[in-house]
Amino acid sequence: MDASSPAMNVLAQTAGALLRARLTAIRYAAEGIHRYEFSAVDGGALPAFTAGAHIDLHLPNGLVRQYSLCNDPRETQRYVVGIKKDAHSRGGSSYVHDQLKVGMVMSLGAPRNHFGLHEEARHTVLVAGGIGVTPIACMVQRLRALGASFEVHYSVRRREEAAFLEVLSGPGLHLHVDTEQGGRPLPLAGIVARVPHDAHLYCCGPAPMLDAFEAAAAGRPAGHVHLERFAAASSVAAEGGFTVQLARSGRSVFVAQGCTILDTLRAEGVAVQASCEQGICGSCETRVLAGTPDHRDSLLSDEEKRANQVMMVCCSGSKEATLVLDL
Repeated sequence: MDASSPAMNVLAQTAGALLRARLTAIRYAAEGIHRYEFSAVDGGALPAFTAGAHIDLHLPNGLVRQYSLCNDPRETQRYVVGIKKDAHSRGGSSYVHDQLKVGMVMSLGAPRNHFGLHEEARHTVLVAGGIGVTPIACMVQRLRALGASFEVHYSVRRREEAAFLEVLSGPGLHLHVDTEQGGRPLPLAGIVARVPHDAHLYCCGPAPMLDAFEAAAAGRPAGHVHLERFAAASSVAAEGGFTVQLARSGRSVFVAQGCTILDTLRAEGVAVQASCEQGICGSCETRVLAGTPDHRDSLLSDEEKRANQVMMVCCSGSKEATLVLDL
């Protein structure tokens, strides 16, 4: 999700927990987008979260989907997510919109953050496309609370699709509506070119926007450029042909062609937490003790990948005959 994630370990102590929460409200946010508000079943405080964090929503139909938290991180009594009904839904957003009802009790994964906000930045540039506005809305609330310098560039195809404007509104908001600009996309190259070189830039949105954002920011310090993807940028590593040694148990498993490490571990009865299985949520992050992974995730920065200290076993493979993992 994030090209350089300062908060990789934020809330790691609760990241594996499942919370029981009640859906307390569903509200219209924009055309095709609803807000879903969850509170702890016992009425107590929920685990804290930081701007840019997401939760796993365990749906009654067995699917698990990741959604960014969009409310103020100072709030402890609720989690709010914005969910767009996707015309090409794989069963997640359509189920949420069609089946979830206020009062239902569901399981949530505690917040994880791979799109963390650098709160010390002299200036912050937030870019959102469509439903990618959800983590950006959370960041805006945090930056306002800090009294920080920031600007927001929010792009939608039609004005009716613009959500969270009541949160984003202010002197730093620049709303770009494609249909009101002759169909022209957000001018990312110009936006990036005119902001201070030491600014931190964030982008969340559809793949073409993220690709354009990365190209526009290519000359900037890698640690100042952050993005979050909805889908994997690379195919999973399923070439196989290597052995994974599990350091804790002393076992070794062979990953055959056509299988991922996660597939193999599951087949061998090794319990590994996983959710998206595309390398975009971070739930399967595993420590690497020896060997060189073939990183295919969209979370770790280039620097983190070169360090080879962790990997996402759902999508990444091995460049060597043997890979040793902390499992």
